[in-house]
Amino acid sequence: MPSEGTPTMDNHDLLSRRGAWIMAAGLACAVAGAGFGSTSAVADTSSLAPAATASPAPTPTGAEGGGAQADPSDGGATGIVDTTSASGFTMTTATGVKVTVTESSATKTTGAPAKAVKNGASVLVLGTVDSATVAATRVVVQRGGDGGAAAAAAAGVIAFQQGTPSPDKSVGRIPDYTEGEGTIINGTTAYKAIKAAQAVVPGGVNDRVVELSDGEYEVHNISVNWPHHVFVDKNFKVVGWE
Repeated sequence: MPSEGTPTMDNHDLLSRRGAWIMAAGLACAVAGAGFGSTSAVADTSSLAPAATASPAPTPTGAEGGGAQADPSDGGATGIVDTTSASGFTMTTATGVKVTVTESSATKTTGAPAKAVKNGASVLVLGTVDSATVAATRVVVQRGGDGGAAAAAAAGVIAFQQGTPSPDKSVGRIPDYTEGEGTIINGTTAYKAIKAAQAVVPGGVNDRVVELSDGEYEVHNISVNWPHHVFVDKNFKVVGWE
């Protein structure tokens, strides 16, 4: 017998509560089952995937007017001085290429005193070439020179013009040479080859010298439409260009 004051539960109340418990348990199982057997209950995580990153476009290479761009190497150019400053000067070659020349305390000037490097002077510059900039090691003043104009005309040098293809022609003896062969050289030997090339085929900028397997040299010429290769023998005499 229930004690006084304790509420009693009749059969109808008991059955109602049991039915609620069974319904709740069934709903719980249904939710749990959805996690395993139904894809509709799986969260869409596609938006969490990292965004695709576009690959950077390749950096274009190539030197204006012929050949692949080399790392800065010993080279040179001939021209007429335009302007001077405390750090060097600018000059223009016979085909109109604007060249910036930087000087340092180690730069040597020959052919005339350094003060002769002024507007209108004809000079040959030798040093490390990076495109149209030369970090000068030597500046050779050419007294009475014309910046290579007469020699460039005689050699048939063609000034660079955007969109104009280079002609397929050659002058003199051309060795069996494929661009990329040989060994890039620097220093005194390179300067001798450049000096020879600039005396005969000026107008462009020589950006490197390659020693070939037979001991001769290819002086690479940029910033003109033609020629791109000047060949110099072991005695530093120009034998051909193309």
